[in-house]
Amino acid sequence: MDYSSVSKKEPKLKPGAKLWIKFSIAILLVVFFVVIILTGAPGMGVSKVSEIKTGIDIKGGVSATLYPDVENADEVTDDQLRIIKEILEQRIEAKGTFDYNMSPDYENKRLLLEIPYSSGDDTNPQKVIDDLGEMALLTFREVDIESFVINEVTGAYEFLPTDKIAVEGYDIETASAVYNENKPVVALKFTEEGAVKFSEITKRLSVRRERLAIYLDDEFISAPSVNAWIKSGEAVIEGNFSVDEAIDLANKLQYGALPFAMTAKEINSITPTLGESALNVTLKAALVAFILILLFMLFRYRLPGLVASVALIGLVASVIFWISAFNASITLPGIAGIILTMGMGVDANVIIYERVKEEYSRGIGLEEAIDIGFKRAFSAILDANVTTLISGGALYIVGSGPIKGFALALIIGVIMSFFTAIIIVKYILKAIASIKPLQSKWLYGVKEVSK
Repeated sequence: MDYSSVSKKEPKLKPGAKLWIKFSIAILLVVFFVVIILTGAPGMGVSKVSEIKTGIDIKGGVSATLYPDVENADEVTDDQLRIIKEILEQRIEAKGTFDYNMSPDYENKRLLLEIPYSSGDDTNPQKVIDDLGEMALLTFREVDIESFVINEVTGAYEFLPTDKIAVEGYDIETASAVYNENKPVVALKFTEEGAVKFSEITKRLSVRRERLAIYLDDEFISAPSVNAWIKSGEAVIEGNFSVDEAIDLANKLQYGALPFAMTAKEINSITPTLGESALNVTLKAALVAFILILLFMLFRYRLPGLVASVALIGLVASVIFWISAFNASITLPGIAGIILTMGMGVDANVIIYERVKEEYSRGIGLEEAIDIGFKRAFSAILDANVTTLISGGALYIVGSGPIKGFALALIIGVIMSFFTAIIIVKYILKAIASIKPLQSKWLYGVKEVSK
């Protein structure tokens, strides 16, 4: 017999087996989030819940006054002070800190800053200020064409910074957005010393039209090709810029290259604005709300309410997990955002369960009623979550400080509440509903119709 002619069929899983696999994955996800926030996972960049970075309203922080490090402060313009403020804000928020206050004092040429302590038990005010780093450093560098990453949003190539620095930001005298052949470009004028440096590097790179990359704080900005030897001390950066993009790049080059740093003086510790006592009150309120929600769901929906309770625990744990993973601070407004998402997660379950009850009471089989209930509730849940995401996104984009922290918690919560309602709850509920002793209408809050 020729065994090679016998086709081998792969064993197929029965539908019931697939359902229980999905059930197991859903339960494991809930357990995963809960365990990680209780124990922490340094390898994943996640702290346990008791060690997550807290905001200035809970733990306190540092107040400092930042002065321009120049001989004559009167020469500092309001525009320069405003741009420095924007750069420092970008640095602070890149570290996941949103509950800070920074305001310019244009009359006295200084910036007033209040910022929370770093994570951990270190409450050294000077260290907090040092963590901000030096003033934004602008550099022009030669690139390694084989060393790059692809921007996931734009799909563009971004060259990684090398140590081959040709020109630095203080070598730029002016940068402005102008039109060249009806296209927006960025015009540069170098200082006398900068012009010499730029001439030397462009002479060498223009032979093969190699690239000269621009970085701000080691963040890739642009990498135009050097098409000619530039000896005049003036250059033009061309690219597929919109007018706004050209203006933005010109501002970064002009003001990110300010020839002075900001010196921190009058550094003091500040006590929490509300303190840990306020945190304890807020957490107690959150716990009471959580328990009341669980009791309501159990009383109203019984077995599905129990499933919703498990999913709600996973929802809260997952939100805390992602906040920690993003290295963001937990603030009182952020806790309010988490409590709000608890209500949103339960709201999605209420919509689903009412649909399921409606179908089940009409005599349709339980598993089919669950499928129909989820299908009919999906569009309403999706619309509600999308509109809330739009609102949260707007708050995050235009907001600052505690508002941004609240928006981040809300956005994460909305995404995770949608996931838990549509995925976690569905697979757990369907698996339980496949067990005959658990198909009683009473267990689903549906009244038995006497025959």
